[in-house]
Amino acid sequence: MARSLCSFYGRTLFPYAISYRAKRTFIDLFIVAVVLNYLWELAQAPLYVGLKSYSTAVLWHCFVASLGDAFMVLVIFVAGWIMLQRWDWFDRPHVAGYPVMLSTGLILAVVIERVAVHVLGRWEYTGKMPIIPGLGVGLVPIAQMVILPPLIFGIVAVFGPGKGKKGSTASKLKASCI
Repeated sequence: MARSLCSFYGRTLFPYAISYRAKRTFIDLFIVAVVLNYLWELAQAPLYVGLKSYSTAVLWHCFVASLGDAFMVLVIFVAGWIMLQRWDWFDRPHVAGYPVMLSTGLILAVVIERVAVHVLGRWEYTGKMPIIPGLGVGLVPIAQMVILPPLIFGIVAVFGPGKGKKGSTASKLKASCI
């Protein structure tokens, strides 16, 4: 029996026709992730060798890094979609969603930091970066992938596609802010 790339033990993971809302959610997650991760990258830049001053090169470096961080958030999104079998799993993450979010973010961050610092030598920490004992990676970039994804998913869950309709949480929040 031929297996589809989109099935796992007979279950369809990604239907061929992904809804507009799912596509729009994917885009919204990426945009929000780039913005929040860019701010985080700027804040942690002085903890890396060569990124002390905020020159144009450092601003660009932080932007490129935030694109990679946003891609990691999309990996977390897809991991949740596969494990929880719902593309909108983060709207109401409940007991299963948060562990998926946190563990996937933690694993991605540790692996990427270890490889980038110790294997590829892509970046180097200053003496101000707190190091996690036993892992040899910086605490701040690991915290980034544990703290920001729940915030990013929460923002998109409240303000994402289809959330501005009358009676939705987003419309209630918007109405209460006026």
